Amino acid sequence: MKILHLDNNHPILLEELQKAGFTNHEEYTASKEDVEKIIGKYDGIVIRSRFSIDKQFLDAAKRLKCIARVGAGLESIDIPYAESKGIHLISAPEGNRNAVGEHSLAMLLSLFNKLNIADKQVKSGQWNRESNRGTEIDGKIIGLIGYGNMGKAFAEKLRGFNCSVLCYDIKENVGNKDATQVSLKTFQEMVDVVSLHTPWTPLTDKMINKEFIETFKKPFWLINTARGRSVVTADLVSALRNGKILGAGLDVLEYEKLSFESLFSSEELPAALRDLMTFDNVLLSPHIAGWTEESKKKLAYVSAEKMIDFFRNSSEA
Repeated sequence: MKILHLDNNHPILLEELQKAGFTNHEEYTASKEDVEKIIGKYDGIVIRSRFSIDKQFLDAAKRLKCIARVGAGLESIDIPYAESKGIHLISAPEGNRNAVGEHSLAMLLSLFNKLNIADKQVKSGQWNRESNRGTEIDGKIIGLIGYGNMGKAFAEKLRGFNCSVLCYDIKENVGNKDATQVSLKTFQEMVDVVSLHTPWTPLTDKMINKEFIETFKKPFWLINTARGRSVVTADLVSALRNGKILGAGLDVLEYEKLSFESLFSSEELPAALRDLMTFDNVLLSPHIAGWTEESKKKLAYVSAEKMIDFFRNSSEA
């Protein structure tokens, strides 16, 4: 089987595929148009998010049987069209679930204990103890929207904090010993913290907006390590100003490019983002929740294993 690698990943991915008898070709810099000229020769491709896999690309991929994305989401692929052509899609959320869980917890602890604020103040010569009095997770109700790999990983990290964990998911019966699944109404009445762990879909696009925020009974903290386009930044800013949202930890932003490799599509900073950056109770990171040394290796292993299993099973069928 000939596999085309369009993004650079941990070398373990290439090594494992080669050991299994695959032929690897690497093309990390060619434009989408140039790749379309050669894609017809390949049985599988490995991507992250360098460009979208659309109908035109898929029509050029005459032999393609499998697309493996070394990450959790598949939104850069035209999923219905790929599936209509019988192309098998692979993602690898098992590879970075632990990293995302740890990052979510890190953001929550930093916000609750005002670590980003205190750090800046001490480095500027200020020693403000009372204004930096923190909040404890103990006794709080943590709410997770989306309870798949990432949500479950975060819930596992919360076991030792003597807090209650609720989850809301459009799938039924996904709750477990770490999180009790509840209705959206119950979720909105009870939680102190909302943490997003959903893929980007039309259902989750702009999900956290003014109307959604106002349905919560209590002011709450927001953590988003999922997808930036699920949160309307302007509505988040308004909620931070009026106190409905007490603080936010955002690893992803509404304005990220689809490739996730840079923030802006234009040179000018969006007004809502400029406003967001003025809040001391907002913690930002550049889409690195699943971006650890360990997860890079695990993502490669998981992706290789799934590709090998798919082609092996296909040949045996």
